[in-house]
Amino acid sequence: MVSFKKVFDFYIRSSIHVALSVYALVRMTHFMFDISDDQAIASFAFFGTIVGYNFVKYDTLARFQKNKMRNELKIISALSLFSLVGVGYYFFQLQSITQLVSVGVLALTLLYTLPFFPNRKNARNWAGVKIYIVALCWVGVTLVLPLVNAGISLGLDFYLKFVQRFILVFVLILIFEIIDLANDDPHLQTVPQQIGVKKTKIVGLLLLIPFYLLEFFKTNFIEKQLIVNLVLVVVLSLFLIFANEKRSRYYTSFWVESIPVFWWLMVVFY
Repeated sequence: MVSFKKVFDFYIRSSIHVALSVYALVRMTHFMFDISDDQAIASFAFFGTIVGYNFVKYDTLARFQKNKMRNELKIISALSLFSLVGVGYYFFQLQSITQLVSVGVLALTLLYTLPFFPNRKNARNWAGVKIYIVALCWVGVTLVLPLVNAGISLGLDFYLKFVQRFILVFVLILIFEIIDLANDDPHLQTVPQQIGVKKTKIVGLLLLIPFYLLEFFKTNFIEKQLIVNLVLVVVLSLFLIFANEKRSRYYTSFWVESIPVFWWLMVVFY
């Protein structure tokens, strides 16, 4: 009999959980800009995240160690193939301009994964760059694509939300980098490697101040968003403060990645 832990670990390792976080952020964008239900872009983002993350994590192993692939990895490969079909299906339901922009986001993801330049590693291994590329990819998928597909003009509120969303993802990644400090290659030059854990936490906490205050400058001001964002900032601050290298991998792979889902559920049920 398959144990709950094995199912739970598969749920995390197969990138379903992180895909759910991306889905939640797309839904947050729909709420913030009063976009009627757009299942195509939300599903495209969900399936695309599974494909993208699994490609980044398992591509090398799947290509060069086929004989050593565990059954779980084979199932993940099958899930990724199914998700790729889902990506293709929903891609053709998007607006033409959205399809073009999504190709741009894909190019950024591939730059992060594959070594395009001679004698250079992929962008994932460029010193100090990883966090910015990942944050931009998330903002592109969860904010830019939904707005473009809905035909929303990219005015002041878009730029404010762009900065807010970038800060949110950036701080989430800071927590990951703190937890992974002992295992990360020193050449990656992650933020904690460059300035230390204490200063990284201070940077993250300071960034949450403009994240919250920018809400006041929106032209489409939603009062309840102030309360929801305040709860989000408190929760995120606590996760950041208590992050350390000794934390379980579930601290980030499940709990921290659940924060966008928690944010969305607050909006749905508040």
